[in-house]
Amino acid sequence: MNASAPTPLRAPGGFPVVGIIGGGQLARMCAGPAAELGVTLSVLAEEGDGSAAQVVRSAPVGDYTDPATVLDFARHCDVVTFDHEHVPAPVLSALAQAGVPLHPSPEALVFAQDKLAMRTRLTALGIPCPRWAAVATAAEAAAFGDSVGWPVIAKVPTGGYDGKGVLVASAPEEVAEWLARGPVLLEELVAFRRELAVLIARSPSGQAAAWPVVETVQENGICVEVHAPAKDLSPDLAADATAAGLRIAGELGVTGVLAVEIFETADGFVVNELAMRPHNSGHWSMDGAITGQFEQHLRAVLDLPLGDPRPRCGVTVMANVLGGQYDSLYPAYKHVMARDPGLRVHMYGKGVRPGRKIGHVNVVSESYADAHERARHAADYLQGVVTE
Repeated sequence: MNASAPTPLRAPGGFPVVGIIGGGQLARMCAGPAAELGVTLSVLAEEGDGSAAQVVRSAPVGDYTDPATVLDFARHCDVVTFDHEHVPAPVLSALAQAGVPLHPSPEALVFAQDKLAMRTRLTALGIPCPRWAAVATAAEAAAFGDSVGWPVIAKVPTGGYDGKGVLVASAPEEVAEWLARGPVLLEELVAFRRELAVLIARSPSGQAAAWPVVETVQENGICVEVHAPAKDLSPDLAADATAAGLRIAGELGVTGVLAVEIFETADGFVVNELAMRPHNSGHWSMDGAITGQFEQHLRAVLDLPLGDPRPRCGVTVMANVLGGQYDSLYPAYKHVMARDPGLRVHMYGKGVRPGRKIGHVNVVSESYADAHERARHAADYLQGVVTE
């Protein structure tokens, strides 16, 4: 940022300014709820035509890894939150030392940034996790793999997302390159029935709310569908998973939205990952819940009373739209809206690249089969997978 960040236009009546570090689609989807709540958003964007900068009036461009830039941005904000978890520790420390209210705090965010810290803390809390080890040498990797059985899951402790930084390893040699750069997290390969997610919101005063447990469908490490609530989920398992999510939020001091990604197993569940921000598994709530995750995140970071997370209808299916055959999406966009007026289409203002998340569709129904067919068709049409 070459010049001082401009002052956001503050709404009359004493309403606050919420700063978001990062200008991706999660920041973008906070814009509508912020306007409805009467609060002002200011986004530190990576580029002037980025996803959030297209719809947020106050969107200075700057480097989120530079403490001076972020501090200059934050001085106009009442609270600061995040579009992603990649803000470096020195920047977070500088903000905290300057007294900027951060949600989540650096002390909580570390458990979403560092998978080794997360595994250590959850294990200490007695939260079900896969068997795991931090390994620094090929010999340690071999010992772990021999003890739990090959193959194993290898993860870089920091920086991975959407399947990046994750490897199914059948021998110690396959993680040698990562080990040369530092410790690696190894986990047993869990025999799971399906993947689930628990979404929690928690405010600084300690109020918490939970949406129904959902099923997430992954392909090539990317979430392609979410079914809310998870079909045929045992009430006991749903209660246990929700209780675990609420406990994690409280014990780690999370403020804002927390996503707990879990594996359903024959014996119950184990926690896979944590994300401390609005999350892909909660996009269904924009149209399918009384209070969607983006409004709830803003309520939480401002310490406002939380909204009702209950579903509006029996079933919501969310299907991600990935970059596909069409560079110009608008004709396909008009077609799916005309074909299904009940469909809700959310586009992110991103250019098309194969496999890139460029939007999602939500369908609310009383039938899983109906919601799934309609959401899947719309997403496939927007990607060029189907043409009628």
